Amino acid sequence: MTTLVTCESSAGVATITLDSPSNRNALSADLVAQLLEHLATAGNDPAVRSVVLTHTGGTFCAGADLAGALGSGMSPEEASAAGAKAMVSVMRTILELPRPVVARVDGHVRAGGIGLLGACDIAVAGPSSTFALTEARLGLAPSVISLTLLSRMTSRSVGRYFVTGERFGAAEAESMGLITVAAADADALAWTTGGILEAIGKGSPQGLRESKKVATAQIRAEFERFAADRTRESAALFASDEAREGMTAFLEKRPPRWAVTEPAAT
Repeated sequence: MTTLVTCESSAGVATITLDSPSNRNALSADLVAQLLEHLATAGNDPAVRSVVLTHTGGTFCAGADLAGALGSGMSPEEASAAGAKAMVSVMRTILELPRPVVARVDGHVRAGGIGLLGACDIAVAGPSSTFALTEARLGLAPSVISLTLLSRMTSRSVGRYFVTGERFGAAEAESMGLITVAAADADALAWTTGGILEAIGKGSPQGLRESKKVATAQIRAEFERFAADRTRESAALFASDEAREGMTAFLEKRPPRWAVTEPAAT
């Protein structure tokens, strides 16, 4: 199996790196499996105090592996159900990991990648970071990833960006609660992340574990309350004709047939 996710541990920090830049770290079945394996290893290592989730290339994560889903050989229903369940599993694992998870991002984050950020306890983003919830433009909805985003983002930002698919930067992401810190440059990104990890390292394993439980109690409760419904909803949307047209159009770099391309009236 090709290595798509790597993990290195040093000084109490396990750094898990999404390393599939050729497809913008899309959430393929293999990438998800490797990510889950590394998270489990870090969570069970008594020497690890914190986990950093980061990336190679100019994209942190592009979300679902659309090309893989369309060419998987599975029926649309099977492929969509498998993808939704995998996304729920990754987000739940991050939320329940007995170690704080810190996202360090300096690149593009789209769709399901934003769901990963929402699951992390702390997220620091550099100046190259851009964000967009593009599901509606594909005939989909941010169904599964809403499980981690609705507790993070302001209601006004949810109302806007869930439906528009507009791109926004790190400063906006910080102001709406999606990320913790927007770093002005690469040095600030390294300094801020390093300071957070140093502070976490002063905590005891028990103190970190139990403090994270308290901090994530509400989001975990909401997650479990709606996970099954959002998973079914996402699977149904992915399997629809409208979504297939949207995903095919995206891969073919053309507007979907149902898109309105004339300028909007003002």
